[in-house]
Amino acid sequence: MKPINFLFKRTNAHNIIVFNTILWTSSFAILLFLFAGDSTPSEIDFIYTATFVFSLILPVSLNLYWLIPRFLKKEKYGQFMVCFLINLILFSEINPRLFETIVNHFFVDYFFISYHNQLDIYFIFLVFFVLTTLLKLAEDWVYLNQIENKALKIQNQQIEHQLYYLKGQINPHFLFNSLNVLYSLAIDKKEEITNAILQLSDILRYVIYDLDSQKITIDQEINLINNYINFEKNRHVKNSQINFIHDVDENIEIHPMLLLPLLENSFKHGLKSGVKNPYIKVLLVVKNNVLQFSITNNYLNFKSDNNAENNGIGLKNIQENLSIIYPKNHVFRIDKQDAVFKVTLEINLKK
Repeated sequence: MKPINFLFKRTNAHNIIVFNTILWTSSFAILLFLFAGDSTPSEIDFIYTATFVFSLILPVSLNLYWLIPRFLKKEKYGQFMVCFLINLILFSEINPRLFETIVNHFFVDYFFISYHNQLDIYFIFLVFFVLTTLLKLAEDWVYLNQIENKALKIQNQQIEHQLYYLKGQINPHFLFNSLNVLYSLAIDKKEEITNAILQLSDILRYVIYDLDSQKITIDQEINLINNYINFEKNRHVKNSQINFIHDVDENIEIHPMLLLPLLENSFKHGLKSGVKNPYIKVLLVVKNNVLQFSITNNYLNFKSDNNAENNGIGLKNIQENLSIIYPKNHVFRIDKQDAVFKVTLEINLKK
């Protein structure tokens, strides 16, 4: 079974039996009518063409299955050209002698006159070498393109699954904090609970519906940030200052759930950390398809806190999210100095 399996072995997308059957059948048909000229091909034309094609099989196969994979595909162009020329010259010179040996041994009743001089034989061999090389490279290119498309499809599916997982981590975390706010307002029976419910409704509409979209407009993000800030103000942290400044020259689109986790993190680990005179400064600028977003807040620095606790789940998720949807097109920085925490995000949306 091994010899049969070897004959039908596929090299990449290349089936040796199928490829060579089509190649040499087509070559025989083309050369037959070229050699016969204007007349109808005779028996001697068939014999001459078959013998000539037989003399081409070995050098062409040597080029396809040894020179190309060993040298050309490994970018050893100089060595490939030297071996290519040696192969061409050697078998072009052998062709007349091999042809004479075959016809004298198998076709003694026929008298052959060579159809071509030595220069013609060189030309025919060169044409076959070049065309079959281009054909093999084209076949490999189609195969590699198919493999690349399949890999991209799998990668996109993995990205979608991972983004879905990350969003699933963020949403319950945000909802849990929001319900705590409503609970505290309800306990105190404050009138602000009505506005808080409307604000939360707008936020949840974003979280539930807009997250299914590939992208959302920057205006939607601005509305979300305003709603979130107003919602969080219901906690009435004393002496707190919250400023949101935005300057947008175009209503561009970005992937959802990028900015909200950063804002949520600043409230959780800054404004609510117990620091005196807490503040949060939010800046959003969009110029020439470049988004710049930064949040600066002070916080109460506990020595026992580690980095993971200070940064929170939102920052970890946002970093993973950015690495998936904006690879090499973003800058994400975290700066901590003198109990001041600043996170900066820049996304180049031109690329």
